[in-house]
Amino acid sequence: MAIDIYQVDAFSAHLFKGNPAAVCLLDEWLPDELLKSIAAENNLSETAYVVRKGNHFELRWFTPTIEVSLCGHATVATALVLFDELKYENDLIRFQTKSGELTVRKDNNFFILNFPTNVPSVETDYPKALIEALNCHPVEVLKGKTDYVVVVKTQQEVEAIQPNHALLRTIKVRGVVVTALGDEVDFVSRFFAPGSGIDEDPVTGSAHTMLIPYWAEKLGKQSFYAKQLSQRGGTLKCKLLGDRVEIGGTAKLYMKGQLFLP
Repeated sequence: MAIDIYQVDAFSAHLFKGNPAAVCLLDEWLPDELLKSIAAENNLSETAYVVRKGNHFELRWFTPTIEVSLCGHATVATALVLFDELKYENDLIRFQTKSGELTVRKDNNFFILNFPTNVPSVETDYPKALIEALNCHPVEVLKGKTDYVVVVKTQQEVEAIQPNHALLRTIKVRGVVVTALGDEVDFVSRFFAPGSGIDEDPVTGSAHTMLIPYWAEKLGKQSFYAKQLSQRGGTLKCKLLGDRVEIGGTAKLYMKGQLFLP
């Protein structure tokens, strides 16, 4: 069996920046263990699997170790493949996912995700290991559905964090996002998820479903530019729309080919 596979650098207009994701086009769903094995073999932060069902697509995402319920950069990567490589005929792509219906539209070179918000709430009973692992001085700690949000004072503090990944791995959440006001953009962040098989994720669209409503309240505005300060880095165009958010980014195709299964 041969499966078409693409690798895309998402949330960047340039190769070797942003967040790489694999996209596998399936005619029908394969067994979950096989999907997990392919994702582990790809060894990227996410592998997206997509199956067309009439006028919409079913979409799932896997890290090298687990399936996740929401992923932004691999959705951008999938949209690039469908719009640019397969010449999808409509202006809007509808995905059915474990997070409900998600849509992506293309606006010039931007792929605009429409995701549900994940409004974080202030958390006072967080594990001491969280701050010990980050070795930082938080202004505030919050928690969304699956992640902690640690707010610090400056972009320089975000840049300087050298987390203890082994200690972070003991905290029972998908990941931890550290954020602050940006020097040249509205806000910046980094995302660590060693418990999900990713020490540091280069650019994390799903984390911005928490960051957008948080910074909207703090800054009194609804449209933002954000930057994730990983080694690869990436820029996101963000907007709060009530109980939904828009997250826009560019992407670049790196590779396409086939994988072969027995």
